[in-house]
Amino acid sequence: MGRLYNVAIAGATGAVGAEMIRTLAERNFPVGKIRLLASARSAGKRLRVGGEDVPVEELTAGSFKGVEIALFSAGAARSLEFAPAAVKAGAVVVDNSSAFRMDPGVPLVVPEVNPEKIGEHKGIIANPNCSTTIMVVPLWPLHKAARIVRIVVATYQAASGAGAGAMAELRSQIREIGEGRKASVSVLPQQIAYNIFPHVDVFMPNGYTKEEMKMVHETRKIFRDDSIRVTATCVRVPVLRAHSEAVNIETERKLSADEARLILAKAPGVQVVDEPERKRYPMPLQASGRGDILVGRIREDISQPRGLDIFIAGDQLMKGAALNAVQIAELVIGKK
Repeated sequence: MGRLYNVAIAGATGAVGAEMIRTLAERNFPVGKIRLLASARSAGKRLRVGGEDVPVEELTAGSFKGVEIALFSAGAARSLEFAPAAVKAGAVVVDNSSAFRMDPGVPLVVPEVNPEKIGEHKGIIANPNCSTTIMVVPLWPLHKAARIVRIVVATYQAASGAGAGAMAELRSQIREIGEGRKASVSVLPQQIAYNIFPHVDVFMPNGYTKEEMKMVHETRKIFRDDSIRVTATCVRVPVLRAHSEAVNIETERKLSADEARLILAKAPGVQVVDEPERKRYPMPLQASGRGDILVGRIREDISQPRGLDIFIAGDQLMKGAALNAVQIAELVIGKK
């Protein structure tokens, strides 16, 4: 038997934490002991891990003794409070929150794009925002081929992007409306059942939301190119799971749709689903539960000479969060 690693999951009872547990098992990550951490109110619960019931412990500064890999999905405030304690205890932290993403001393990593940045970590490695990750996986091979100079993206983000509570709210609103009652709104800012709204995260002074600005800044950091012009509109849609995005790019060198299709067909982490004549194109139903980003509707932009339009769908709980974090952890331990 090879080397085993002691792993902690901070935020184990949340939607992303559950996917982290499942992904570690599916990818045969060499887990020795696993520690499940969450808030005090979740302490004492038991979660199924590898055929065993493992108790959930309260997340504290002393939770990381003996831990070598700590996967954080507990939110930015908890990461800022407890990730340094994990590093001090000797763990490498892979953080799924926004706490450290734009810290110049913390690598922001998507393994299909910039795995070499792993070697620069000082104890903490940041996982990008889910919408950013889903977008940059298919854009990176196009960027390498023809250098992207501008990105215009509109996202269609599932309820699961706002957590398990938002998924439950979508289900309950559909049931309430079906029973002739008014939909109860408590988790999301607007009714999500039979509705969409352009409000993901908080609004900033420039009129963009924080989610939209994450896509701007994180894409530039991951691509190591601050000159790329990026603009985003992020929309919440009544889908339980998996985000979709309509992406328009302008490249330095013209890419034909056929050339782009060939490039994407060879790209790691990408699956081309582009047969519109057969009604085959990316959809969240197809993307749910899958690690690859689905890409289709690949076509040349008729409004500019070096433009390209694509439509993508990806599971933000998987590649947008848990899977990307586990892939980073695999790079940390050198697992092929």
